[in-house]
Amino acid sequence: MRQAAAPFRANLRMVLSLGLPLAGSHLAQFMLAVTDTIMLGWYGVADLAAGVLGAALFFAVFIFGTGFANAVMPMVATAASSGRETEVRRATRMGLWLSIAFGFAALPIFWFSGAILGQLGQPAEVVPLSEAYMRILGFSLVPALCVMVLKNYLAALGRTQFALWTTVGAVGLNILANWIFIFGNLGAPELGVRGAAIATIIVNLASVGVLAAYCALLPALRRYTLFQRFWRADWQAMGQVWRLGWPIGVALVAESALFSAAAIMMGWIGTKELAAHGIALEITAALFMVHLGFSNAATVLVGRARGQRDQVALREGARTAMLVSILFASATMVLYVTAGPFLVGLFLSPAEPARAAIIAIGASFLIVAAVFQLADGAQVMAMGLLRGVQDTRGPMLIAAFSYWGVGLPTSYLLGIRYGFGGEGIWAGLVVGLSAAAVLLMARFWRGPGRADARPWAA
Repeated sequence: MRQAAAPFRANLRMVLSLGLPLAGSHLAQFMLAVTDTIMLGWYGVADLAAGVLGAALFFAVFIFGTGFANAVMPMVATAASSGRETEVRRATRMGLWLSIAFGFAALPIFWFSGAILGQLGQPAEVVPLSEAYMRILGFSLVPALCVMVLKNYLAALGRTQFALWTTVGAVGLNILANWIFIFGNLGAPELGVRGAAIATIIVNLASVGVLAAYCALLPALRRYTLFQRFWRADWQAMGQVWRLGWPIGVALVAESALFSAAAIMMGWIGTKELAAHGIALEITAALFMVHLGFSNAATVLVGRARGQRDQVALREGARTAMLVSILFASATMVLYVTAGPFLVGLFLSPAEPARAAIIAIGASFLIVAAVFQLADGAQVMAMGLLRGVQDTRGPMLIAAFSYWGVGLPTSYLLGIRYGFGGEGIWAGLVVGLSAAAVLLMARFWRGPGRADARPWAA
């Protein structure tokens, strides 16, 4: 009994020691966007609208670009655990190369964002301000993606604490830079939403500089010589990062686009429903970051077992990560059911005339989100497990089918066609995410998670 419990305790410590700092880092990253929204809201409605609109377009591009960063994590975990230090450097360096190339290639999207937003029917009075914001913000994409690569490199090597505190520090720097450039303090010009873009560039450059210095100078990491002859191309490693990374990016875009489509449908129902939907999404997104942290931990755990060619450790690590995710999802379900009105009320002014109606609607969405937690946690955990064995193309197809072939039509039918309103739209999200969870889990446990599987031979 003691012998059986020992590997579980070791895996549990690993999942928590990796997953909790990663979850904290994701939450801190999430807070960067929240602080921008709050401070632009203090400045003015037009600048807030421009910032929200521009940030949505920026996020859609950024989330695809993070596919290359996410590919680095399993590659580094597998290579490091099998003692192939050169492979660690090759994968990370080419992840940085692809992120930099993608960041520059995407610049025209931001430069001509006014035309794009105009074609999407956005308010004419907001589009010019949003374009000015985006033309500055676009230059933050390269350092932002490089930050993600270095964070995943460190996570794969089990060094998550420094990335966490770097991101927490970035939140503080972002607040200070916003205060200076949005409002024109300390002798700086008052730039409004353009000041928020400048602050984002400063924060991302500072973050990538701190992380790069840590990776280059820490004695324990020097043996990887991460930046030695950085300018030399490694086409083989680049091809591997590309093959793993772009399907991850597509899957991430497919999921985020599903929620964007749900917001559009919610707007068809009514303003109060849309406001309640936005609040409920903010709450669920914040707690989803914890699931994402545990999913990243699962990627590292499975990737290491793959590198050591230890199928027993791979299966046991996967089971432990799943158990932790299920326990957290269960606790979150209780929170949503018992404290839904309180959580929604935190986002609303006591003087808001529609406060009671929005709280009631938002609390009903969180009841549906209680079921949503199990589905969302399971599908992101399955994604993490499959990335750990470097399986990304099949999961991309499953995700696209589940989100757009199942979830979106179900949301439309239940919410709009059959008149169940906002609850119907959220129920459709649950159905889509549940389909993804079932299919992705089946792919893992019937494939690389089988007792007789040899995923390292693929």
